[in-house]
Amino acid sequence: MTRILVPMCTALLACTAIAYGAPPARSTFQITSLSNRPDMISGGDVLLRVDVPENLPLAQAVVKLNGTDVTASLKPDAQEHSLTGLVKGLKNGENRVDVSGGKSPAAHLTLTNHPITGPVFSGPQEQPFICDTDKFRLPDGTMLGEPLDANCSVKTVVNYVYKSSEPAAAPASGRGAAGGRAGRAQFKPLPSLTALPADVAYTTTATGRKAPYIVRVETGTINRSIYQIAILHDPTSEPEPSAAAPPKSWNQRLVYTFGGGCTGGWFKQGTSIGLAGGLIDDATMAKGYAEASATLNVFGNNCSDLIAAETMMMVKERFIEAYGKPAFTLSEGGSGGSYQQLQISDNYPGLLDGIIPSLTFPDVMATVQILTDLQLLTNYFTKHADALTESQKLAIAGVAEMKNVTVASGQAGRVNPMVFCPPELPQPLRYDPVKNRTGARCDVFDHTINVYGRDPETGFARRPLDNTGVQYGLAALNAGKINAEQFLDLNQSVGGYDADGNMVATRALADTLALRAAYRTGRITNGGGGLASLPILDVRAYRDQTDAGDFHLKFHSFSLRARLERANGSHANEVMLTSAIGNTGVSEYALAKMDEWVTKLEADPSTAKPMEKIARAKPADLVDSCYAPDGKRIIETQTFSGGQCNELYPAFPSPRMVAGGPASNDVLKCQLKPLDLKDYQVALTNGQKARLAAIFPAGVCNFSRPGVEQQRLAGSWQTF
Repeated sequence: MTRILVPMCTALLACTAIAYGAPPARSTFQITSLSNRPDMISGGDVLLRVDVPENLPLAQAVVKLNGTDVTASLKPDAQEHSLTGLVKGLKNGENRVDVSGGKSPAAHLTLTNHPITGPVFSGPQEQPFICDTDKFRLPDGTMLGEPLDANCSVKTVVNYVYKSSEPAAAPASGRGAAGGRAGRAQFKPLPSLTALPADVAYTTTATGRKAPYIVRVETGTINRSIYQIAILHDPTSEPEPSAAAPPKSWNQRLVYTFGGGCTGGWFKQGTSIGLAGGLIDDATMAKGYAEASATLNVFGNNCSDLIAAETMMMVKERFIEAYGKPAFTLSEGGSGGSYQQLQISDNYPGLLDGIIPSLTFPDVMATVQILTDLQLLTNYFTKHADALTESQKLAIAGVAEMKNVTVASGQAGRVNPMVFCPPELPQPLRYDPVKNRTGARCDVFDHTINVYGRDPETGFARRPLDNTGVQYGLAALNAGKINAEQFLDLNQSVGGYDADGNMVATRALADTLALRAAYRTGRITNGGGGLASLPILDVRAYRDQTDAGDFHLKFHSFSLRARLERANGSHANEVMLTSAIGNTGVSEYALAKMDEWVTKLEADPSTAKPMEKIARAKPADLVDSCYAPDGKRIIETQTFSGGQCNELYPAFPSPRMVAGGPASNDVLKCQLKPLDLKDYQVALTNGQKARLAAIFPAGVCNFSRPGVEQQRLAGSWQTF
């Protein structure tokens, strides 16, 4: 069941109590939760700020938690005339904070605390769940250790590493696999917390501070996930950091990284974190950014944007309580990391302030749709090997290379509960249609059962997968690339999927309630939620024409843009940068420009509409561009066809687009219309007309209308 929460917070998630009565400004108490929204606190503690009336001495303010005086936990700030500090001892459920003093009206704030093991808003947690703490390697090379409980908890560990001034022993591993930045440097465990090693390197941060290149890495567990936070901190000359005294070299910005994948992303905690090469990125850390991520923010461990959003929120809360509130939070990550950034931003606005998705997919279902379509086509092409030439197959599939078709087909098993179970999940616990029907189902739909709901007949998750009425190869037919008989044979035999994701002769039919849930809850990225009010930098490393084949295809970036334009009437908040694989400089440029963009945006005090403010704050040189293999930048609006950039990096459609679907690729189930012979640019015989009617007895897709149950978001900050 879904509950819609009315937003109660600012874009920076600072939530403030309203004082009793309505006395004049500056003469009231205000209580602000700096950690997180007051209804979504976790872990039993909260960073509070209490603004005290100007006419009341700070020493006279009294702060109580559930009736107990906690004033001593807050530090006075004479300049701001406020008290700020970490208040501990919250119980699970509702807690009341009261502040009073002198003759000023009292104020209170209700806080709802949740266990640090979760959940907060994602609903009942998935079972079984395999712990991986004993396989998680710490920065010093040791393992995190055995879990302490069934929620995979461990004691929090702090390690210090430093960058050596000596040359690296081996080439640094890159983040190119995720479309990211340059990667790790030569880091070593810090041998002493009281003296600097002789070979320590120095860095100059973005704020101009020169400091020993020493990184504090905190590792722990939150929401059944292993998290890490990395920040520059010199323990030899600075005290233990806190929200009141953050590390001096921190530039007040947080970069949250999201990892890719999806297959096998269920029923496990995971051992990978951040992007390829680990959490610490040299180019980012050297400038003074803090970095954070968690294993359940790697889609290869957890292919659910909902759980990813919850985990990211809780880790950010931990960061704020440990180091203070960042000026803003940026994010990056490719492939499965792009889903997370886009869906978290649209559905849970305020957690991220500027996003840099790469190898962009708009959402899980947009990917599932092309993967399953291409698996059906691969199956047809294999069984009818002599029916079509390779060029005809490509005309039907839309993509650039046949290897793209086969590679994508191999990824479609994420809709089948038996194909991509993680190795950690014991065989006896897994679903089997005959031997173990109550076992763990390893697929994207059952992993999101809290959203889609349970089919009362099967007990499995309802599914929004559908291809009823889809005329595969329609554009190829009308362009004369295939003939009518080939078109009819294809659509008669292409088939669909059953409830277990097996290919069957009949077309797939979506569950109406699953369709409704997908759109209303943001499992289909709408673009008109939080994405309408934050900057987006889409970094596209071109993979449509690789030798090995790929499914990270350029058209997905245009699908995102089409959704933004439809929802908001503009894509002024989005910039697209396209380059050849391996151009890590583009991603470093993107981070620097996103910082500049958000910095200016945050400083804009106007009451203009968000899109106007975002467009006004955008750096003048940050515009749609592509980069030639030699590094030359071509400034040009990125479009699906035409222009110099498409000569270098052409875009190709999806099978649904060839079938007449929209560029937005967000129609899960099309509305049907009666057959209309005017839709076909070839003459059909009477026999072919009869056959067409038999193949599509209920009609064909009417892509001029929204999809079945297609609608806007029901609201942000939904709980399940």
